[in-house]
Amino acid sequence: MRWTTMAMFLLFSLLCTAYAACGKSTGSNNPDTPPTDTASISDTTIRKMKVTIGSATFHVTLASNASAKAFLALLPLTVSMTELNGNEKYYDLPNNLPTNATNPGTIKTGDLLLWGSKTVVLFYKTFSTSYSYTRLGVIDNPDGLAAAVGAGNVTVSFEKE
Repeated sequence: MRWTTMAMFLLFSLLCTAYAACGKSTGSNNPDTPPTDTASISDTTIRKMKVTIGSATFHVTLASNASAKAFLALLPLTVSMTELNGNEKYYDLPNNLPTNATNPGTIKTGDLLLWGSKTVVLFYKTFSTSYSYTRLGVIDNPDGLAAAVGAGNVTVSFEKE
């Protein structure tokens, strides 16, 4: 009886280890994440992007993460961003991006963040938050951003620099 119990314990341990190894993440928290060609983007390269709103242009320094790389691979992109809460504009992408959400504590004017796995959010006011986001980037100089986005929905163009 002891031998059978020990053998069952070892088999159970091996199965648990194998199961845990199969569940390792490959950088995405969602299996619906589309494949993107980001191999040519180096982690050490400073990635820049341009955001155009009407006649105003802002320069963004992208984060060094898989989410920013995947977003960069979608560019150029012109979208209608929806107003929310008097401090942000958002757009739902058609496909999920990789995520690594954390709570920033404070959202700053010019933050470009991902809420969930496909909602791109451009913040034009600073405030405290209890929500978690994945950082995509930050506008280098957000002066004039609130005026550029206005009070309602707005068309925003994102393009590589």
